[in-house]
Amino acid sequence: MSLFSVFDISGSALQAESVRMNTTSSNLANANSISSSLGKTYRARHPVFQQLKDSFDEDNMNVGVQVAGIVESKAPLRKEYNPNNPQADAQGYVYLPNVNVAEEMANMISASRSYQTNVEVMNSAKQMLLRTITLGQ
Repeated sequence: MSLFSVFDISGSALQAESVRMNTTSSNLANANSISSSLGKTYRARHPVFQQLKDSFDEDNMNVGVQVAGIVESKAPLRKEYNPNNPQADAQGYVYLPNVNVAEEMANMISASRSYQTNVEVMNSAKQMLLRTITLGQ
């Protein structure tokens, strides 16, 4: 594996962590949204990462990570009795998303740190390549 493949690997991780941060932001933004039915209620979403590397050879350096998809959480939705709310159903209930704010904040911190770490890896690889170039002078 060449030093140049480090950029591909870290670049793919940056893209994946960016999707993770966007998904988490969406979950946090919708954490307190209210709906009058189960079908219309926002459900928390989470990205699923997949390894790109199936086989490695010098000609095909398909390594890194990708987002295989975004799945909705299977956790039950919250149901609150609030008959004064204009969006309450006939029984007086409103439905809230299954977003766990504490879990989402932990995901955001983890994604942010992973993103930062991959930027540092790319900077280190760049510095190593620049030092290699200066060796020949």
